[in-house]
Amino acid sequence: MIRLAAPADLSVLPDLERAAGEPFRTVGMAEIADDAPPSVEDLAVFQSEGRCWVWDDDGVIAAYVLAEEVDGFGHVEQVSLLPSHARRGLGRALIETVGTWAAERGLSGLTLTTFAEVPWNAPYYERLGFRVLADEDLGPALREIRRTEIARGLDRWPRVAMVRSSL
Repeated sequence: MIRLAAPADLSVLPDLERAAGEPFRTVGMAEIADDAPPSVEDLAVFQSEGRCWVWDDDGVIAAYVLAEEVDGFGHVEQVSLLPSHARRGLGRALIETVGTWAAERGLSGLTLTTFAEVPWNAPYYERLGFRVLADEDLGPALREIRRTEIARGLDRWPRVAMVRSSL
C-alpha cells in the first residue's frame, strides 16, 4: 500500500536506497551503487512537507518516492525500490502517486532526470509516457538540476531530463 511517509519510516530509507543501487553494478556503474543515499535529515524535509511516499508491504518499506515542484511541474526527485520487489508495478504506482499530487496542485505534469541507457531508467519511463526533453527546452530550475548532476560527475553515463504532460 502506498502512503505518505511517517517520521519513523525515514531511518530505513537510506538502506533501501543502497539496496536499490546494487543493480547498477550489473551495468558497469558501481560508482552509482556506491553513491551515498540521502540522509535522514534530507528525507525529513520531504516527509514533513508531504512530498515523500512509501510502499508499505505489510510493515516492510519496499519502495519510496520523493517529489518537488520544478518549473511548474511535479518533479520526481527520487524513486527507489528493493530489488526483491521489482517488476510488481511499485515504481509505476509511485510515479502515478506523484502525478496525482502534481495534478492536485495544478502543475503541468511531471519531470525527472535519469540515465538514458539503463533499462530500468529512461526506457522504463518512456513506457510510462515520459519523453526526453531537449536541453534547450529545460526550464531554469530543471537546467540547474542538470548542472548539479554534471558537477557531481553523473554525466559520465548519458543522462536525460524527461517530461510527461498532465493527462
